[in-house]
Amino acid sequence: MRKEALLVAGLFGLGLAVLGGWMLSQSASPALAPAAVDGPGPRLVIEIAGEANGTVVIDMLPDLAPLHVAQITALARDGKYDGVVFHRVIDGFMAQTGDVEFGKATGDTAQAGMGGSELPDIPAEFSAETFARGIVGMARSQSPDSANSQFFIMFAPGPFLDRQYTVVGRVITGMDVVDQIKRGQGANGGVSDPDMMARVTVE
Repeated sequence: MRKEALLVAGLFGLGLAVLGGWMLSQSASPALAPAAVDGPGPRLVIEIAGEANGTVVIDMLPDLAPLHVAQITALARDGKYDGVVFHRVIDGFMAQTGDVEFGKATGDTAQAGMGGSELPDIPAEFSAETFARGIVGMARSQSPDSANSQFFIMFAPGPFLDRQYTVVGRVITGMDVVDQIKRGQGANGGVSDPDMMARVTVE
């Protein structure tokens, strides 16, 4: 089933004026990185290649989103995320990836962001965790229960997403690498010749 598995569709529902105002207020000074607290895991280890080159480690949060974390780690263990591009990257906001259906760098990525995986969509697991810099959230369409495989990493705080999207993890090392991910163009943040997750493993 085709889906606009993304964040931007949901953000239109929340109001782009809110997003624009928040991003403008953040441009005056860089956001502080969250404290790198390594929890019990599991940890997602992402080797990024492209304009950004390096390793990002994400502490997954099964206490907040057990169903989402289980699905992401299952896909990672099966190698489904290997070679998947960062198809939508908005400067000062977030970098999105995880479309295992249409987002492989070796194929035609024109539809990247429209797909998911062979696994079922996941019911929302919203929590009180705020979308700070380095937080990892699940992308979805307008339905709260439509998250599947795509996720995004926050460049800057985005509290307007709180309780609207499921928080699944936080970056504990490698935010300097995340900051170098190739940016997209326009309000949609679509990226030409995008960076990719060369390899994703679970620890």
